[in-house]
Amino acid sequence: MRSLLLGIALLCCPLVASEARAQVSIGFTITTYPTFVRVPGYPVYYDPNVNANYFFYDGLYWVFVGDEWYASSWYNGPWRLVAPEAVPLYVLRIPVRYYRAPPVYFRSWRAEGPPHWGEHWGPVWEEHRRGWDHWNPQAMPAPAPLPVYQRQYVGARYPRSVEEQHAIRTEHYHYQPHGAVAQQHFRQPSRQVSSHTEARPAPGPQHEDRGQNRGEGKKGEEHGPEHR
Repeated sequence: MRSLLLGIALLCCPLVASEARAQVSIGFTITTYPTFVRVPGYPVYYDPNVNANYFFYDGLYWVFVGDEWYASSWYNGPWRLVAPEAVPLYVLRIPVRYYRAPPVYFRSWRAEGPPHWGEHWGPVWEEHRRGWDHWNPQAMPAPAPLPVYQRQYVGARYPRSVEEQHAIRTEHYHYQPHGAVAQQHFRQPSRQVSSHTEARPAPGPQHEDRGQNRGEGKKGEEHGPEHR
């Protein structure tokens, strides 16, 4: 049934954001800035101290919870639902062992390889994202710099409005994202979601991801792992 519904969504609107809206509650909170560690060989970070599937890639924080992917430009949201066909390739490729709270169906999969998303999301998704699990390590982009300026924003200081978050980020973080999902988050304040609010799925497949499938991934900015 999930595969059938995903197929209908792709046929109706393959390359643009879906107009469907959904009520979500991700049940995830992090109260202090995360302690990120690079996933070896990938342009992705994870926090080994957080009991959640929590990552950082292309200027965004990513959470996999409740069988869905969510993204935010701030470490504790608000979060935006990202449709399966729009999740960036290098997020899909994160090895199973770096999921700190893996779903039950991950258990039979090899720890050093990525989750079997094609098996999980079905043949329609796999056809749409053909080649997602094949890439040239030599063409891998550099990791985005970590937005460590957010360390000072904890507790009552944490900005809750998307507009305030956007203004602070624009002042302190000058990384230019490559993927469509991250570009949408960075372009302008948009209505995002936290618990019990509405979400609009992110746009469809990303242009640079298709290039990466051919081993022609764009190189990220060579800032090193952190940008202050």
